[in-house]
Amino acid sequence: MKKRSLLLILALCFTVLGFTATLVIKGSNTIFPIAQVWIEHLSALKPELEITLEGAGSSTGISALFSGTCDIANSSRWLKTGEIEKMATEKKYFMPVIVGYDGIALIVNKELGIDSISIDNLKAIYTGKAKTWNQIDPNLPKQAIMAYSRNTASGTFEIFSEKVLGGEKMSPQIRLIESTQLEIESVGRNPYAIAYVGIGYVTEQVKALTVEGVLPSRETILSSAYPISRPLYLFIDVTKGFPGTGPVRDYLLFALSKTGQELLEEAGYIAAYGF
Repeated sequence: MKKRSLLLILALCFTVLGFTATLVIKGSNTIFPIAQVWIEHLSALKPELEITLEGAGSSTGISALFSGTCDIANSSRWLKTGEIEKMATEKKYFMPVIVGYDGIALIVNKELGIDSISIDNLKAIYTGKAKTWNQIDPNLPKQAIMAYSRNTASGTFEIFSEKVLGGEKMSPQIRLIESTQLEIESVGRNPYAIAYVGIGYVTEQVKALTVEGVLPSRETILSSAYPISRPLYLFIDVTKGFPGTGPVRDYLLFALSKTGQELLEEAGYIAAYGF
C-alpha cells in the first residue's frame, strides 16, 4: 500500500510540475535554419520538450552520434566510407531520413558582371588554375578572384568537392569559412568574391549564378537538371531499434508532417514529400 501511495504521489508530481524531455541535435549548417524553425513550432506544441541545436558541419553531427552526445545528426551529405566502416566495427546502425532537397548555389557580388558559370570554370577557380576574373571571361576585369569555401567539416564542402572538383584538391589559397552566413556577408562586401552556399541562404545581398545554364530552383533541383543538387538527411541511431516513443520520434514526425515540409519550403529548400 505504501509503495502504491508513493507511485501515486510521484505521478501527481510529474503531472503538476511537468516532465521535461531533452533532445540534442547537431550537425549541418545547411539544415540549421530549417531545424530552428521546426524547433520553434514543435516547442509551442510540446512545451515539455527541451531541444538544443548546434550547427558546426555535417561531420560534427555524425561524430556526435557515434559518441552518443547527440540524438539526431543533421547532414547535408551521405555517410563517408570511413563512417560506414566505423558503424560496422562498433556494431552500430545509423538510419538516414531524407527531409528535403537542396541546390548548392554559386554566389557572387551583385556588381560583378557575370550571370553564369560552368563546372569547368568553377573547378579552375577552386583548384587555383584561374586566379583572375578575366581568365574566366575576357569581358571581366583583371582582378584577383576572392574565392570562399565552407570548411572541411561541412557536408556542403564534401558535395562541392565531389561534384565540382571531381577528386582534385582545393587550392590552399581558397579561404575556408566556418559559417555560411559569413560567406554571404563576405561576398556582399567584396566586388570580386565568389562562394557557394545552400540555396536557402541566398539573400538580396548577393547574386546567384546559373551553373551550366541552369538556375537552382524547385524544378531543376528535383529533376537533377541543376548539376549541384543533393538530398538533406537526418541520421538517428537505431542500433537498438527505431524509437517508438519519445522526443526523437516526435521531432521526426513533425519534420515529415505537412506543416514541417511547408516550413522547409518557406525556408527556401525543397520539400521531400507532397501532401
